[in-house]
Amino acid sequence: MNFQQEQDNIIKGLTFKPRLLLHSCCGPCSSYCIEALIKHFDVTVLWYNPNIQPKSEYDLRLTNQIKLIKEFEKQGKLTLIEIPYDEQEFFSYVLGLEQEKEGGKRCTECFKLRLNQTAKIAKEQNFDYFTTTLTVSPHKNAPLINEIGYSLAEKYSTKFLPCDFKKKNGYKRSIELSKQLNIYRQNYCGCIFSLNE
Repeated sequence: MNFQQEQDNIIKGLTFKPRLLLHSCCGPCSSYCIEALIKHFDVTVLWYNPNIQPKSEYDLRLTNQIKLIKEFEKQGKLTLIEIPYDEQEFFSYVLGLEQEKEGGKRCTECFKLRLNQTAKIAKEQNFDYFTTTLTVSPHKNAPLINEIGYSLAEKYSTKFLPCDFKKKNGYKRSIELSKQLNIYRQNYCGCIFSLNE
């Protein structure tokens, strides 16, 4: 399935500007996603990343996410929901998977953890759709992430906006925007295991 084409088809059929909850893994990845979505949706960025370690790195990424949002607020309605940091949530969720290679089962569980919270909040706060920036990275498995998204949409009776943000040169554009807006780009995914690897 071409998930980006699916998203384009949904956008073409819109008759109003829906509310979208966008889970963001970091400022750089969200830059292109916000640029692409803000024309069509009232976007709320969800900052829920208990996987990011150490805390100083988490704080640095959050600071840059806020900086990016301030830049894009000029273009449309854009807000932030921040869930307080609790790295133990992540460690509990991936218990037993510590030795997995980057991109393996531990990462799948990490996607599930963050997307579950996104879908839950989307339902509780009556968002029309939810989605994630995770697919902008060429290192992330877009079919897997979309499968998780669709499954959680069914679980919570809400709507998942399919995505493969790396399409249409999305990853390249995210690099350009990060440079242009002077947004910090990290050199590892987030967790202590990816940092060590």
